[in-house]
Parts: sequence; C-alpha cells; structure tokens
Amino acid sequence: LFRLLFQGLRQISQRTISTASRRQFENRVPEKQKLFQEDNGIPVHLKGGVMDALLYRVTMGLTVFGKANTKIFMLWYNFQHAAV
Repeated sequence: LFRLLFQGLRQISQRTISTASRRQFENRVPEKQKLFQEDNGIPVHLKGGVMDALLYRVTMGLTVFGKANTKIFMLWYNFQHAAV
C-alpha cells in the first residue's frame, strides 16, 4: 500500500507544473473600467447591474433587521431583570 502511494506521489512530483492557462479568456477589464468610471450619478456599488442592487438591498435589509432585533432584545433583557 505504501509502495503504491509512494509511486503515485513520485509520478505527481515529476510532472511539470504549468501556470499557463489552457483556455484564454477575453480581457474585459477596460470595458469594466469604463462602466465604473462613468459619471452618470449612480453610486459605484450599484453600477454592476441588477445583481449589485439585489445584493445591496438584501445586505441593508439584514443589517436593519439585525440592529432592530438587537435593540428589542436589549430592551427586553433590561426590563425583565428590572422587574424581578
């Protein structure tokens, strides 16, 4: 068992590690830069489209809900101990 494991590790270590990508991707950085640097009055965190707006709204909703929940818990906890 160890011999097979050792042979497998030796074969893997003898392979050349290539950092070159097999697929070439299109460089879209210039068009993204143009989109995000455009002065059109939209905040930068919403310029990415529908998914950015959705992510922003969900994050803000969870933040407001969490803060309200924390305040309600703190009030409930303080008044419960004050009554005892």
